[in-house]
Amino acid sequence: MLEHTFIHIPGIGPKTEQGLWRHGILTWRHFLSNKETPFPPARDAFIRKNLEASLENRDNIRFFLNRLSPGDLWRVFEDFKDKAVYLDIETSGLYRGVDEITIIGLYNGHTVKSFVSGINLAEFESEITSYELVITFNGSQFDLPFIRRQFPNISLPHAHIDLRFFLKRLGLRGGLKAIEKSLGLSRAPEIDGIDGYEAVLLWRAYQWGDKNALDRLILYNTADIVHLKPLMEKGYQQMKTQLLSFNEKLDKERGG
Repeated sequence: MLEHTFIHIPGIGPKTEQGLWRHGILTWRHFLSNKETPFPPARDAFIRKNLEASLENRDNIRFFLNRLSPGDLWRVFEDFKDKAVYLDIETSGLYRGVDEITIIGLYNGHTVKSFVSGINLAEFESEITSYELVITFNGSQFDLPFIRRQFPNISLPHAHIDLRFFLKRLGLRGGLKAIEKSLGLSRAPEIDGIDGYEAVLLWRAYQWGDKNALDRLILYNTADIVHLKPLMEKGYQQMKTQLLSFNEKLDKERGG
């Protein structure tokens, strides 16, 4: 998807990008190897310079972050998924007059790491620096601002995909649990039906000495982050298919 993208070049919007695809210029390399393009010479040279820079920065997510809008950042997912992490937090919900982070869950697609207040929460600050892309559900309005308040000097990944808004573009609305069910994802019986309010109660129970409550809360948080991965992958494939459907048809007709 990334090498099909032209909207990261100044002056090229969705209509111009689709116009290039209709002309059979489907990727950066197609453009660079094509002697004739729909642009006048000066504009053509400018685009070629930007595409050469794009190829040189193929593995530099910050290059594309500065050139793609937040709504189009999903296009980098496939190329940077090995450097991505799924994140979700739980909070105390104003317990004893203080609203603070109780658990931060991270899932890199293979391993889950849980950072718990009073145990190892401080280790999160160094762990998150291992990633270049963070994926959340409503993280732009909740998780990430909360983290920045509690860790004022933290260095979060520069690139962020918020699935709440990305999936909404595909017609998937509502909370995370509702979207999970609509796509056939289920949770373990011991945490099925737990919501944010009950998560706060589980933390309070743990504070009162119930170790099992913490285990359930971690399991609940883990389900949140583990399910973000298939949601991201399904959303990415659906968006890519919608965007490139006629592009792929043209490519097949040309034997590409």
